[in-house]
Amino acid sequence: MNRPLAPFGIAAALCWLAAPAGAQTIFSERNISAQAAFVVAQAAIAACKKDGYDISVVVVDRNGQVRLAVRADTASPHNFELARRKAYTARTFRRTSASWAKRMVDEPELSGQKSLADVIPLGGGVPVDAGKETIGGVGVSGSPGQDKDEACAAAGVAAIAADLK
Repeated sequence: MNRPLAPFGIAAALCWLAAPAGAQTIFSERNISAQAAFVVAQAAIAACKKDGYDISVVVVDRNGQVRLAVRADTASPHNFELARRKAYTARTFRRTSASWAKRMVDEPELSGQKSLADVIPLGGGVPVDAGKETIGGVGVSGSPGQDKDEACAAAGVAAIAADLK
């Protein structure tokens, strides 16, 4: 098979990878701390508990890895997995999982994103933003509606809002 442009693509990649002298070789990333994840989870649980809902809550870090996860004693087993996926969706798409789900309907050309591993088009996931960076996500599952899940997740993020400036 003849690929006359392949050498140009390889050359372009090598030029990009070749760091010029003085290029930054170390960088810093902000991330949600374990303590902040704990505060978020506590606040989300308290917000839902006051309305009588036992939930599962999962907080993921900037890489989408679970930082903290809690399942209420009476929460359904599947709530835990749903909460994790909602948190992951909110983190990776840098928007609430409900707004991402709506986008899949409004922009059907993007619907292939639903086949990505670990995302879920359900409400209840909220990103954790520090300035313009998304440093984590929180997902809630177990209330009688996705809007209530999202409200509890948002209450969790609100509990650390002062630290996210």
